[in-house]
Amino acid sequence: MKKLITTIRNFGDKFQSLSILGIRLVLAYGFYNPALSKLQNIDSVAQWFSQMGYPFPLLSAYLAGITELLGVILLPIGLFTRIISVPLMFVMLVAIFTVHWEHGFPASQNGFEIPLYYFLMLFVLFSHGAGKFSLDNILFKKP
Repeated sequence: MKKLITTIRNFGDKFQSLSILGIRLVLAYGFYNPALSKLQNIDSVAQWFSQMGYPFPLLSAYLAGITELLGVILLPIGLFTRIISVPLMFVMLVAIFTVHWEHGFPASQNGFEIPLYYFLMLFVLFSHGAGKFSLDNILFKKP
């Protein structure tokens, strides 16, 4: 049994970078429309943020939109992955607690399910890095 588990683990290890690439691509795709929507409608987003009691709503709208846009650009190429994961996790936590929490968990009810998944995927990227298929690996590879 121990040999089987070791064999499966070793086989699974070969797919780590591929799975991390998949996470990066899915997240970039997921942030694309929200980023564009915020930046194209910045005044209405700032007004919405103001209604929810965000401090400095216009600045907050720009920061959220630009952070998401940076994720769209940096995540697919795997550049500064750990760094961009931190503000994106913060954006997800703010979204969870200010927009989605009151609706419960299910995504079908505008709950916090999807932002929680994004947060967890970002946490994986923060803790594991961008993987082999990334500019981070090429530029900052450990000797």
